[in-house]
Amino acid sequence: MKVRFILFILLTFSLGGCVKNSEHPVPNLPFDITIDLALPSYNSLIGVSGWAYVNVGSKGVIVYRRGIDEFIAFDRHSPADINGECDYPLFPDNNNYLVLKDSCNNATFSLYDGSPISGSEYGLRQYQTVWDGNQGLRIYN
Repeated sequence: MKVRFILFILLTFSLGGCVKNSEHPVPNLPFDITIDLALPSYNSLIGVSGWAYVNVGSKGVIVYRRGIDEFIAFDRHSPADINGECDYPLFPDNNNYLVLKDSCNNATFSLYDGSPISGSEYGLRQYQTVWDGNQGLRIYN
């Protein structure tokens, strides 16, 4: 009897951890693209700490090269803009490019990991990235 109870409790907690947050204010629009890092528009992604815009997602995506073989991609739709009324997507701060600014709601977010810095309880919507080790970077959700 105790074994069944313990198994029930473990199963309940393990399944509870798999639930995704469906309340995130940024729409989850499906896409799957591969960008060519050899193109001039993605030239800044050649080196570590470079970033570039890609025209997919809700209001575009910003891709950041976090390491030699590590890329991260976030939607430029601000989670502070719950109703999606702001016409301006997130953009890097002129004084610190690792901070993304929301010009409509005065919220700020980390480009390094997508976490909210101020003005939002939600972090940025992140997308998956896979680098082929050469010129192709796949971005998808």
